[in-house]
Amino acid sequence: MTFSATTMDWDLAERLRRSVWDVFQVEDVTLAEGPVGAVRLRGRLLIDSQRAYTVVSERFRALGLTALFRRDGPADMIIAVPGTLPTRIANSPWVPAVLLVLTLASVLYIGALMDPTPDGRFRLWNGLPFAISLIAILGAHELGHYFAARRVGTPVTLPYFIPLPIPPFGTMGAFIQMKAPSRDRRALLSVAIAGPLAGMAVAIPVLLLGLSMSKVEPLPPSGYLMEGNSLLYAALKILVFGRFLPSGGYDVMLHSIAFAGWAGLLVTGLNLIPAGQLDGGHIIYALLGERARYLTIAIIIALLGLSWLWRGWLIWAFLIFIFSRAQATPLDDITSLTPSQRLVAIGMMILFVLVYVPVPITIH
Repeated sequence: MTFSATTMDWDLAERLRRSVWDVFQVEDVTLAEGPVGAVRLRGRLLIDSQRAYTVVSERFRALGLTALFRRDGPADMIIAVPGTLPTRIANSPWVPAVLLVLTLASVLYIGALMDPTPDGRFRLWNGLPFAISLIAILGAHELGHYFAARRVGTPVTLPYFIPLPIPPFGTMGAFIQMKAPSRDRRALLSVAIAGPLAGMAVAIPVLLLGLSMSKVEPLPPSGYLMEGNSLLYAALKILVFGRFLPSGGYDVMLHSIAFAGWAGLLVTGLNLIPAGQLDGGHIIYALLGERARYLTIAIIIALLGLSWLWRGWLIWAFLIFIFSRAQATPLDDITSLTPSQRLVAIGMMILFVLVYVPVPITIH
């Protein structure tokens, strides 16, 4: 074993070497690039990487350090970073609760605009079906992430809803904050898939209920918005109405509950875009590792091309470009997915194809 750099803390280097002797064969110890004081141990793992990380992370935490597992070509690498990450955080419910109430009011207002009384009057409570449906879908999505993160030991905040009292939805959605990186790709995948699956479990029944309350009518000559078709949405309309819509000058005039269900599919499709910090980006990173960066570049280029169909993709391409510079790399980036988890990740990409809407909204 060799030590490099005259600024190396020799005592720390020796303690690190001794702390991993039974799980890691050390070849050299050097100062690592990145955080000041980080130390790199290069060599070879002697046991399964997942079990090794449990051992090493606990021993490093006792030394006031955080362990990172990385590949360095054919070699394994452990990086000791000064400081420790929180294992749990205190979640104050007040800010999330206030934002939830404001968002509920905002969505209630937009729902009431969609469902006036027969004489055209505005009644706030007429927006309840839309508001409850949409908040339930968004809430299920974020709570899916929240409980999955708690289950795998990743500290996470409660969901924060974002009110926006303008059409078409009355909200910009919701989000949670992960206060530490995922332990490994397996944990990253678990958290990433939980949100879309939970949201879809609510969105599909809501959409079917709403479609059953909707009517197929002739399209007006102008002055209306038309929601875009995804493969799944088109299939559900065929299931309910027995034909593809829109066609022959007819389309389904969506009940507000159906519109909330469609919005749930749209949100799922947007979140499953396999790029950057989106759920799909986390899923594809769990599957491909660092190679996912190349797919992110391809997705940005594809969205720029799709902006000829819908200008909104320009904004999404810009956001993905900005936020993709900070990749959600797990603490242990050596442990890979199991074969069954790879199938789940691929299945989620198939779900993305089914719910993706190339042109979400058209103004006629």
